[in-house]
Amino acid sequence: MSVICKNCEIVTSGKHCSNCGQRTSINKVTFKETFQDFIDAVFSVNSPLFLTLKLLIINPGKLFRAYLSGKRKMYYKPVPFFILIALIFVIVKALLNYDPMENMATAGGAEINQSLINNAGVFMSKNINNIIFTFVFSFALAVKLFFFKKYTFAEYIAVSFYVIGFYMFATVVLMFGLQYANPQYRMLPFIFMFFYMIYALISFFQKISILNIIKGVFIYFISVILYIIIGYGISLTIVWLKTK
Repeated sequence: MSVICKNCEIVTSGKHCSNCGQRTSINKVTFKETFQDFIDAVFSVNSPLFLTLKLLIINPGKLFRAYLSGKRKMYYKPVPFFILIALIFVIVKALLNYDPMENMATAGGAEINQSLINNAGVFMSKNINNIIFTFVFSFALAVKLFFFKKYTFAEYIAVSFYVIGFYMFATVVLMFGLQYANPQYRMLPFIFMFFYMIYALISFFQKISILNIIKGVFIYFISVILYIIIGYGISLTIVWLKTK
C-alpha cells in the first residue's frame, strides 16, 4: 500500500520511506511513540548505537573509515555518541559516588594549602572527568601531528569523539567493580585507554608495524599531557574566578 511520507512528502510504501528513511506510520505525538523511538534507537539489536559499540570493540578502524567515507546512516554519529555516553557516565558516577582520582584529591585536600596553583590542582583532580571533552581535541591534535597527511583535523576530531566516548563507556563498565576495589586500581581505565588507543589507531590505518606502535605510544602520552595542560588551565581559570 502506497502512502505519502510526512517528512519528505514523496509517495512510498513499506514501513519506512524509501527516500528519507522515516517511519510511514507517523501520527500524532504520543508518550508511547516518544519513548519507543528512544528504545528502538538505543536498545534494539540492529540500532546504530549497538552496531557502533560492536565495531568499536571488534574493529574500530572499520567504523572510522566507514563514517569518514560517508556511510553515516547506519552508525551512531560521533558527537551524539559522545554526549550519550558522557551522560550515562555522569549518572552512574553520581549514583556510585565514584571518584576516579580519590587518592590524588585526598592528598591535595590534606595539605590545605590555599595557594591558587595548589587549589587549581585539587579542583582538577576532583573534576578531571568533567572536563573530559578536552581530551577529544588533544587526542585529535596528537594524531594529526603523527598522521598529518592521512585525514584533516576535523576528521580526526570525529574519530576522537568515538575513541574518547568508548573510553568513558569502558570506564562505566569498570566502575561497578572499581568502586569497591582498592583505590590504587582506579588507574585501570587509564591503562585500558593506553592499549585501546594503540589498537584503535592500528585498526584505523590498517598497518601493524613497530613504527605505528611507537607512534601510538607517543600519541597517547602527548594527548594525555595536552589534556592535563588544558584541563589545568580550565581549572586554574575557574578557581581564579571564584576568588574574585
